[in-house]
Amino acid sequence: MRSITISGTNNGFIDLMKIKVAARHISYRTLFHTILILAFLLPFVFILTALVTLEDCLGRRLGPRLLGRVDDSGRLVKDFYKILNEVKTGEIPANLKLPDSFDQLVSDMKNNQYDAKTFAFMLRGMMEKFEREVRESKFAELMNKHFAASSIPKGIHCLSLRLTDEYSSNAHARKQLPPPELLPLLSDNSYHHFILSTDNILAASVVVNSAVQSSLKPEKIVFHVITDKKTYAGMHSWFALNSASPAVVEIKGIHQFDWLTRENVPVLEALFPNLEKVVFLDDDVVIQRDLSPLWEIDLEGKVNGAVETCRGEDDWVMSKHFRNYFNFSHPLVKEHLNPDECAWAYGMNIFDLGAWRRTNIRETYHSWLKENLRSNLTMWKLGTLPPALIAFKGHVHPIDPYWHMLGLGYQNNTDIESLKKAAVIHYNGQSKPWLPIGFERLRPFWTKYVNYSSDFVRNCHILES
Repeated sequence: MRSITISGTNNGFIDLMKIKVAARHISYRTLFHTILILAFLLPFVFILTALVTLEDCLGRRLGPRLLGRVDDSGRLVKDFYKILNEVKTGEIPANLKLPDSFDQLVSDMKNNQYDAKTFAFMLRGMMEKFEREVRESKFAELMNKHFAASSIPKGIHCLSLRLTDEYSSNAHARKQLPPPELLPLLSDNSYHHFILSTDNILAASVVVNSAVQSSLKPEKIVFHVITDKKTYAGMHSWFALNSASPAVVEIKGIHQFDWLTRENVPVLEALFPNLEKVVFLDDDVVIQRDLSPLWEIDLEGKVNGAVETCRGEDDWVMSKHFRNYFNFSHPLVKEHLNPDECAWAYGMNIFDLGAWRRTNIRETYHSWLKENLRSNLTMWKLGTLPPALIAFKGHVHPIDPYWHMLGLGYQNNTDIESLKKAAVIHYNGQSKPWLPIGFERLRPFWTKYVNYSSDFVRNCHILES
């Protein structure tokens, strides 16, 4: 446009408006370029307008770099921390309904337009709720496992009852063990003496069978089985009717020793006064190799030959130090024990009873038991191993881990090839192989030594699938 002329009166009213336009010719090329520029600029202007509008509505910066503004995300994080600190100690509103899942949380946020503080309360409530549910679930799992592990399976209970009844009605079940001509072998130190303490007849039979079948010299084996008064008759019946020959088996009942009291535990050195070296076995072990070389191991004046459990490929089983068993916040524990000291395995141990008798292990054991009672049982985790770790402190000789593989009752992912090579495998833990909660892939290494030809085992339907 060339010119625009506007004329008006002095009193402010428009009398005349003339617009004179002198136009010249506009080419199509110029028009095209003009439209092209506008097509590029208009979306950009629209985006800027939208960003500014959203910024005003939401009260936060969007696209700070695009708008040439300073990024204040740090301030937003600080504000959020401030809100979290406020709700950390505050009481969660009683009328606040907590969602059960993340999807529901997102949906509630969209539908209800919660402010930041309400959102923070909701997060805290959800976290506390989930933590409580996890704790309850873990406790329930532990209790279920405890009841399952401590219960007696129906088949094993049946076996004990029938064998006890057999003891009273069958003279063969009451015959002397061992026969009179073999009695001198019970104290003959040229033989390999095993000690097994249990009230589980089926488990005892597996330990003895596996030891005899795996031995290169089964005629040199003497088993001393110690049981309680309740199980004595049934245990005697089993080994009287199911000979372990050529091995020798003796059944001892703790009720037969009037001097045996709580004050006399541990008592191996007293129960077997004429023996020098023995191998102690738990009832949840299986012997897969000849163990006669154990009697050739020099314990170098120590009392207890055991596998250390603080080093090895299995991080779960072979990573145990004193700190895993004892409460080092207790002043006596802190004063006398080292949290980094290596623990050792119980369940397959070589005991030099002669060296044991020259120590004060029994006195140390009972002294610490009394201290723990005075401390309301707060000095160590429940179990028999912690006080034994203290009593045998300084009296343990490490032996090769080959002799004792642990953890088959704790975890199902035990390496099968390593298991096959081990001399003794130990189902320590709650998942015993004779229980329904035992691990199926590990059970066959135990059941192969169950005497399924026995009428008692068959009639009690033990471990039937």
